[in-house]
Amino acid sequence: MPAQPGYLYRAPSPTPYFSHDGESYLAQTQLRDIEKSHKLRVLSDADFAFWQKYGYVVVKEAIPRESALRLLDFAWEFQGLDPERPDTWYEERPFRTDLDRELHVYGFVEAYHHQLIWDSRQSRRVYDAFVDVWDCEELWVTLDRLNLNPPNVKNRDRALIAPTDKGFDIELHWDVDTTLGVLPQRVQGIIALNDTRPDHGGFQCSPELFHRFEPWKVAQPADRDPIRPDVDRAEFPVVRPELAAGDLLIWNGLLAHGVARNTSEDGVRSVQYLSMMPALESHEELRRSRIASWRDLSTPDWNGTLVGDAVKHESLRYDTATLNDLGKKLLGLESWRG
Repeated sequence: MPAQPGYLYRAPSPTPYFSHDGESYLAQTQLRDIEKSHKLRVLSDADFAFWQKYGYVVVKEAIPRESALRLLDFAWEFQGLDPERPDTWYEERPFRTDLDRELHVYGFVEAYHHQLIWDSRQSRRVYDAFVDVWDCEELWVTLDRLNLNPPNVKNRDRALIAPTDKGFDIELHWDVDTTLGVLPQRVQGIIALNDTRPDHGGFQCSPELFHRFEPWKVAQPADRDPIRPDVDRAEFPVVRPELAAGDLLIWNGLLAHGVARNTSEDGVRSVQYLSMMPALESHEELRRSRIASWRDLSTPDWNGTLVGDAVKHESLRYDTATLNDLGKKLLGLESWRG
């Protein structure tokens, strides 16, 4: 939500990061090429090298396993679903729009500000991992939601969503326009709320395409799809990193990735979407919007696919989350500048 279209705000960090919306950033050096100025806090040297080469990294036990499982319980409860009764996973519910129905199929949980969600966001180990990949201490956390994806059948069958030939594809896509002359920087992340199994679906990506992106791009037609890669999966394999409850996976927006469908009989895949970006403290409109969303438990407005729960909005369910000193800075309630 830029205050002025096209206007770039600079993050208050020694590293010059610029953005107009707090999602995609311009920088002198790509994240895959930066040389560290801050000592690594959570990632090992090997982790950081893997991150730069392949575009993703897994941080084991970023939050305690018990905390992840409590969030999983909350995800079930928030939606009124019984983990022991699969029939409740597919009960009819109101859909306000086609987007509403698609979000249900994909398993999104429209909760953004519960205390348990904020506890993950203001975890020191999670924060330190994002400091490592950005080489920047002055960060804001994204106000994002949860996901709980049962087997993709009945009213959660992906066949209910009309397929497209171009643009966004849930199976494999980029988070930024990869045809731009200056590629924007973006980072996303998930915390696993339960242990993954291959048939549960979940995050998948093409690390070899990230590694060989520049030579691959040169050989592509000028009118190629900027969001959906058209690649030979034998040459550029799609892999599914194994995650346990509490693990954090961070990926570069230039990594082609997606979410595989859940083909299991009765398993679920559940995550918390959580990322951090360089803070834009001079963007007063954005900062005020973030604070109001936390304080009032209103649905964040940084992304049009965030819609709030159709049955009972979270603002009617629980109180404003308590923030620690780190959380206040990650929200924008307090400045990194002191």
